[in-house]
Amino acid sequence: MSRESDFYLRRLHSLLGVIPVGLFVTQHLVVNHFATRGEEAFNNASNFMGNLPFVLFLEWFIIYIPLMFHAFYGVYIAFTAKNNVQRYGTFRNWMFMLQRVTGVFLVIFIAWHIYETRIQKALGAEVDYNMMANILDNPFMLAFYIAGVLSATFHLANGLWSFAVTWGIAQSPRSQKIVSYITILVFLVLSVIGVQALLAFA
Repeated sequence: MSRESDFYLRRLHSLLGVIPVGLFVTQHLVVNHFATRGEEAFNNASNFMGNLPFVLFLEWFIIYIPLMFHAFYGVYIAFTAKNNVQRYGTFRNWMFMLQRVTGVFLVIFIAWHIYETRIQKALGAEVDYNMMANILDNPFMLAFYIAGVLSATFHLANGLWSFAVTWGIAQSPRSQKIVSYITILVFLVLSVIGVQALLAFA
């Protein structure tokens, strides 16, 4: 792959990670959080999202295709990256490595989550509160899903920092520090929303 092609693919990978994938992750966590208000509230929110006009078009072109590109190219980046935290154990080097680790884990987690929900729906199952409650009734699956949510919120929040630097939004050390604080807040808020939803199902 030429350096120019790699440059543009990495830019596209970065952009899709924020828009639309990052927006979808945020929306998905917020909808799931309706579980904290009870079964009916979650089912109503889930049904509303599932019955949007042109839902198949939205799912494929706003979620699945961008997500697949971001995931598969992200795996390529992860396995070709040179992690050097043992030599240079700086904060950003650790964030760089954790971004790659969580990315690879998320490919596994998201594939499993799609199998347990979307594929089961295609086979005739009802994707509702009871489905998630049955899945998360297993302590191992609850721990797996908590790890998945925390990986997703970290990957998104840290990816926002990388996006801001890559796209020239945060160039100075001061602006990068400010973005670091903002993204830590994003991670904490989204993590609380996501984990609260899982515990509500459980």
